[in-house]
Amino acid sequence: MAARVVTLAFSGVEAVRVDVQVQFTQGTFAFILVGLGDKAVAESRERVMAAFTGLGLALPGRRIVANLAPADLPKMGSHYDLPIALAVMAAMGVIPPDALEGWAAVGELALDGRITPVAGALPAAVAAGAMGLGLICPEACGPEAAWAGETQVLAAPSLIALVNHFRGTQMLSPPRPGPMLDGERVPDLRDVKGQENAKRALEIAAAGGHNLAFIGPPGSGKSMMAQRLPGLLPPLTPEELLETSMVHSIAGLIARGRLTRARPFRSPHHSASMAALTGGGLKAKPGEVSLAHNGVLFLDELPEFSGQALDSLRQPLETGEVVVARANAHVRYPARFQLVAAMNPCRCGHGGPGRGACGRAPRCQTDYQGRISGPLMDRIDLTVEVPPVTAADLALPPPAEGTAEAAARVAGARAVQAERAAEGGPGAAPLNAQAEGDWLETICALDEPARALLSRAAEAGGLSARGWARTLRLARTIADLEGADAVRRIHVAEALVYRRIAPNAALGSSSVSA
Repeated sequence: MAARVVTLAFSGVEAVRVDVQVQFTQGTFAFILVGLGDKAVAESRERVMAAFTGLGLALPGRRIVANLAPADLPKMGSHYDLPIALAVMAAMGVIPPDALEGWAAVGELALDGRITPVAGALPAAVAAGAMGLGLICPEACGPEAAWAGETQVLAAPSLIALVNHFRGTQMLSPPRPGPMLDGERVPDLRDVKGQENAKRALEIAAAGGHNLAFIGPPGSGKSMMAQRLPGLLPPLTPEELLETSMVHSIAGLIARGRLTRARPFRSPHHSASMAALTGGGLKAKPGEVSLAHNGVLFLDELPEFSGQALDSLRQPLETGEVVVARANAHVRYPARFQLVAAMNPCRCGHGGPGRGACGRAPRCQTDYQGRISGPLMDRIDLTVEVPPVTAADLALPPPAEGTAEAAARVAGARAVQAERAAEGGPGAAPLNAQAEGDWLETICALDEPARALLSRAAEAGGLSARGWARTLRLARTIADLEGADAVRRIHVAEALVYRRIAPNAALGSSSVSA
């Protein structure tokens, strides 16, 4: 006798169809699994046999062959337990042979026959729906899989519950999507006293999705401001929510189907390895750059990260995706994130003139900041010097404006960008930080004074081609925050300051006013 059940193999956030084919043949009892499975798949045989024993089902005393097709596709994970068990049951006649048609299955088995949760229920449900199939999954994964929309989901607590359902004795009700959470409360920008220039840069970065770096001594408020950036960002759109949730599902970070419209904020320790940042490991899992997709990646103490780990960020910062290449896997994950970095000016933390200044300046600063490669710094749109907070700043009352006021301006600027992109058609980017090619030239058309300023500043400051494009994007965002239709000279001048190029120095005594 033979039976077939559909399941799925994960390649990044994509799911590929796998057919579990079970056949009973003549010979002494043996349970053989073939199909290029890893150690977890090989152990499925023991879990399936123990689960059958727990249910009081005796396997036939014949040779059982379970094939995972296609045979040349590597299979990893414990979610193959359930489809293997269902295929064996169908071959034994425990489940009607045609009952599993139109279904795909994922799930791990406990030794007593319970179906335990697995990662990836949401992308599995999306892929099953695209194939015209329903999804059988663990009961704990049902609220997550139900977010897939029109896909029919059958969430079962145990094998015996599935048997009863398919025999029609005790039907399982479809699961409901889990709750939509608002996310954790974000600290208010009103808590930061002083640092008006840094707050301005934070608002510009939020409005256009630009990368940002704070440089200043300890206690100047760099981390405080970075932690308040999520409060300035708008909630995830439905498309972004699905993309982000699928990555988190693969990583096993969705509990009981709870999704949130708050943008991700990831803050790995500076001891994180390259694999931890970009993804990898034995199963090519997503890294921090993918877990921060459509959100913020905050790297505190930037020079303390290894050079190899930092340089691995260069590709995802440019392309919005990361490719994890291993000997047995070639996996692609989305990784369009906003980088926010914080660093001290030198190793002792202070640097520069004034009280507590570094005694080895400027060499100490040069050596410390030199740990960050030029190509990585070139991908950071705004670099802001954060001075120490003085006693006079601390004595001031709380600022009149906080997160709510800044977020309203950011929302207005982003609405302008979205409307412009909707009118622009194919190739139009929804955020200024993502604009490139003809679309960048279209939205950043400069008048003669602005172009002359940018050209001469580029010649004097050694602005690269990438730096030129990023300066244009930054100037466009500054103009959007002011409600200006055109990018003028004053917008370019402010953008050059954030690129650490002084327009006045480049142009001698020329004025940078509009």
